[in-house]
Amino acid sequence: MNKLRSSSTGERKRKLSSTSNHAERTFIKQVWWPAFGHFTHLEAEFEVKDFKDGKRYLDFAYITEGFRICIEIDGFGTHWRDISRSQFADHLMRQNHLIIDGWYVLRFSYDDLIERPRICQQIIQQMLGKLGASISPNELKLSPVELAIVRMATSLSTPITPKYITKQLNLHRTTISRHIKTLVQREILIPSRTDVKRVCSYRLNKALLTKIIS
Repeated sequence: MNKLRSSSTGERKRKLSSTSNHAERTFIKQVWWPAFGHFTHLEAEFEVKDFKDGKRYLDFAYITEGFRICIEIDGFGTHWRDISRSQFADHLMRQNHLIIDGWYVLRFSYDDLIERPRICQQIIQQMLGKLGASISPNELKLSPVELAIVRMATSLSTPITPKYITKQLNLHRTTISRHIKTLVQREILIPSRTDVKRVCSYRLNKALLTKIIS
């Protein structure tokens, strides 16, 4: 946030300097950083032109590889309770135009950031996985799905299974199997065999752990 503020001007700089951006800071601490461990391609208070040729500011924008994701944080309070009917309509129209302009839009409540941050992380990971995004938090350059699998593997005391990963990320079993195969080929995951022919689970190669999660 400090880096973005120092390179910004005008209204964006004011927003980044505001003491009322607690929800945005909570998103960074509770959701984004635990899920990805870096801020590559993530922009706060991202400026866009609206359909009235004015300026709007997105809470967060993730822009890379030919697609753009808008991430908005909504508090259940004065922001919604005190707006007029015309302001409410304008807010909806703003989102419509973002979608027409090619943005993917994700919305999270402030309560979810506090009470269910893991679900918020999974939603973003699923979106990036479905879009085939590739983020590079380190020299291993794991895809979002692969990074999510590795982080899940580190959080479990037992070997991780394809069934568990599929349920957590809500992706097709074939997609999960493809990413697991890649992680095995790169020796990041090590197969755990129940017999000579069958592999049922995988464990993390701890020798590479410090390179993956920093």
